[in-house]
Amino acid sequence: MDANNIKYDIKYVVDGKKYVCNESQCQHFNLDTVVEEGILKVKLDAKAKVSFVKFDLRFPYTYLQNDKIFVNGYQSWTDSMEYEPKGQMKELTKLTEFLVTKTILKRIGLPKAGDILFWDYPRKSGIFYGWSYGYVRRGEDVEIFGSLNERYGYTVVTFDCNANEIVISKELEGVEYVGESKLLELAHICGKYDRAFDEYFDKMGVKSRENKKRCGYTSWYNYYGRVSEQDIKRDLESIANQDTKFDCFQIDDGYQENIGDWLITDKDKFPSGMKAVADSIHSKGMIAGLWLAPFAAVKRSKLFKQHPDWFIKDKHGRPYNTGHNWGGFYSLDIYNEGAREYIKHVFDVVLNEWGYDLVKLDFLYGACVLPMHGKTRGEIMCDAMDLLRECCGDKLILGCGVPLMPAFGKVDYCRIGSDVQLYWKNQKHRIRDDTSTPHTICNTIFRRHLGGRAWMNDPDVFMLRDYNMKMTFEQRKLVAKINSTFGSLLFISDDVSRYGEEQKAVLKETFAQKDIKIISAEFVEQDVMQVAFEENGKLVTIKFNVRNGQYA
Repeated sequence: MDANNIKYDIKYVVDGKKYVCNESQCQHFNLDTVVEEGILKVKLDAKAKVSFVKFDLRFPYTYLQNDKIFVNGYQSWTDSMEYEPKGQMKELTKLTEFLVTKTILKRIGLPKAGDILFWDYPRKSGIFYGWSYGYVRRGEDVEIFGSLNERYGYTVVTFDCNANEIVISKELEGVEYVGESKLLELAHICGKYDRAFDEYFDKMGVKSRENKKRCGYTSWYNYYGRVSEQDIKRDLESIANQDTKFDCFQIDDGYQENIGDWLITDKDKFPSGMKAVADSIHSKGMIAGLWLAPFAAVKRSKLFKQHPDWFIKDKHGRPYNTGHNWGGFYSLDIYNEGAREYIKHVFDVVLNEWGYDLVKLDFLYGACVLPMHGKTRGEIMCDAMDLLRECCGDKLILGCGVPLMPAFGKVDYCRIGSDVQLYWKNQKHRIRDDTSTPHTICNTIFRRHLGGRAWMNDPDVFMLRDYNMKMTFEQRKLVAKINSTFGSLLFISDDVSRYGEEQKAVLKETFAQKDIKIISAEFVEQDVMQVAFEENGKLVTIKFNVRNGQYA
């Protein structure tokens, strides 16, 4: 990067009037743009109160025919993969975009998990965008263009192969700037894949809090919200009697009376209470995990009924729907003191009174669906993750449904793909953050660089059972193999007492500790992925179709 080659494309508002700026100096502000040791820094000196509608920096870049371009999706669930320069992002269809932005689906919260309501999706081949960082890969060498701090506002990296440009954008909605402010710190790093990512995280000053792989169980993908204490006791006992060692047992959604009322246990489903369940897990020699969506609540919850003023509000002062799950939910305003104290109390009870060792914290994106209090979405999400880490102390956090970079170094494990489905099918007309086995497989492979650097990667659950399942056994084994090769948190959701001998053997092999070294992983033809890796010193190559789960 050369500061002299940067072109500015800025639109802003002062006193209600719109302006355009294509220089580093305008009548209302100056930009100090420098490149120091491979880091592009932009500092703003605003002479008036400035609100930015668009803030783009463009610089030339020559793409080659065989380049591979990686763009990182907005949050945990968002599709993320490599593309060829002549390719096209096609994961969001025009019909889906229309339905979720122009119809009642917008009001009920369907699209709010992603960026569809506040960022334009490209409709041309050769244009690829992602959040916080991205790279161009040539063989084993990569060029990373990555933000070092999203607290100034989210950074969007766009690779425009048609114009031979890279565009660095800042998502600055909701802030009125005056005086001096930092806007951007962007690293440009070249090198071999692993070495380049090591350098990137060194420059950020981020290290993984945890370096241990874990194998365990979660209740979600068999019982979903219908889970009961009886289910948990049966599966816990079955797991304890297996030759294969489990070290974590997690109860997912369904134990609480309502979303938001985390300390009010459903007594019909869990009559002994959640402390007794944690004690039972500990008695089997496993750490106890519990699922929470700490910022979320539904209208029927006692939390929402008693404290509607604690929740994020729209421009009219009404509680803002932040998602469609559970019939629609709302998210706590983390800057409200009552809300903050409630969140802290919940974690104090769950971790210290009930005795859980790990919390899976889900739907975290809800904290920053709207800019508020003069803060950008990026700053809000960074503050939200700081709050959660403060609440949990040294206990383990598994993050999920979270914009990634604000969670770097703040969670111990993190989901890096969408929810897996009970079948392997490429579905059209879905939002990019929705459940999808093909998407989560791609994310597991292409976000592998985050594992051991930002946190330990959670590729989501694999399932080997024959009942309540629509994948073939070969497809189930393929998910297990991808997860064990690229992931660090290996969970099942099965009643293992119903396993046959072949299923027991696959489980044992999947959970076995291995020395893995990834050599390559890429699309080699339309929808066909080839991965090559060393496993305990032996070369292994797998080639399969991502869209249908069939070996190629």
